Formats: sequence, structure tokens, C-alpha cells
Amino acid sequence: EQTVRLIRSKGIGVFFVTQSPKDVPSGVLAQLGNRVQHALRAFTPDDAKALKQAIATYPHTAYDMEKLLTSLGIGEAVVTVLSDRGVPTPVAWTRMKAPNSLMDPSPQATMDAVVNASPLKTKYADVVDRESAYELLAKRLEAAPAAPQQAPAPQQAPAPASAPRQRAPKEEPSLIQQVAGSSAFKSMLRSAGTVIGREITRSIFGTRRR
Repeated sequence: EQTVRLIRSKGIGVFFVTQSPKDVPSGVLAQLGNRVQHALRAFTPDDAKALKQAIATYPHTAYDMEKLLTSLGIGEAVVTVLSDRGVPTPVAWTRMKAPNSLMDPSPQATMDAVVNASPLKTKYADVVDRESAYELLAKRLEAAPAAPQQAPAPQQAPAPASAPRQRAPKEEPSLIQQVAGSSAFKSMLRSAGTVIGREITRSIFGTRRR
């Protein structure tokens, strides 16, 4: 039911072909406007109940609907459609004419007659070979002057690999540098600095030796 509502909301017609009206849900039947009902047979109690329900849904008519629906023959139907104002038309007992068709290919004479009678012949009969976008672009490429080819740039010779730098020979330390860098000399300097600092502090604050 929801699917039918969505389809009809887009302005698309929906047709159901069933053996009995009860094959379609009531919610869907309420949305249908055109009805073509062929003969209904009431052989069982369920069929008789379905017949009465179908008759109750038709507009008021002078026909005896129960007698009419059960007496319809081959090619006959009860038809009601919506008018231009959207109102159901009166029920009409109608004889249906089956469409005539062939499964064979149409003869050339038939095809020519249909084409000659068509109002579109004056517009589409003459074959026009228009230029496509591909053909227009191909002509532009052919008409364009060929660009001069540039000579390849000369390749530069690779730079010579630089020779590894040689380390300068390390000078041997002198005797004075060896003495100044020794641990004994550094310890003597620290001791002397401690004694000198202590004597300066005593002379400033006037403290005596214990």
C-alpha cells in the first residue's frame, strides 16, 4: 500500500490485473479510479461474499449488478472510469475489442505508408550529416602550425669528485702544557684557591683562627 501511494504521488498510473477484486488490499482499491471488471462467478460462499462486496463499491446504476456481473460473456466487461473532474462515470456494459497485431516483420510498403503519413516526416525525412565536435577539433589541429621542435639542451659534464681532505698532523704538547694539564697540578690549584679565599674572608670579617 505504501509503495502504491509513493508511485501515485509522482503522477504515475498503476494498473492491477487480478482474477478477483479481493486479490488487491482494500487500502489500494480505495486509490484506484478506473475499473474494468469481467465476469464474476459465485460458485462458493466465499465467491458470493466477494461478489456482494464488489457490487457495493460501484457507483449507483440502473443495472442489476449481481445479475450483470454473473452473466458477462467472453469479451464483455463492466467499465467505470474517472471523468475530467475526477468523478467516477456511470457503469457501462461494454464489449472489449482485442487489439490486432502481427508477430511478423512489417512489409516495406507498410513502413513507407506509416512514414509518409507521419507529421514528423517534414522535419526528419532529410538526412543531415552534421559535423561532430570531434571533427571540428580535428580540423583545428590540422590547421594549427606545427610548433618548432627545440634542440635538446647540452648535458653538463659531471663535476670532478673532490679529493678527501688530509688532516693536519697534531702537534705534540710542550712540557708546560703537560704539567698544566696534569691532575696533580689541577688539585694543587684548587687547594691554593681554597686557602686564599679563606684568608680573604677572615681579613674582611675579622675572624680568628680556631
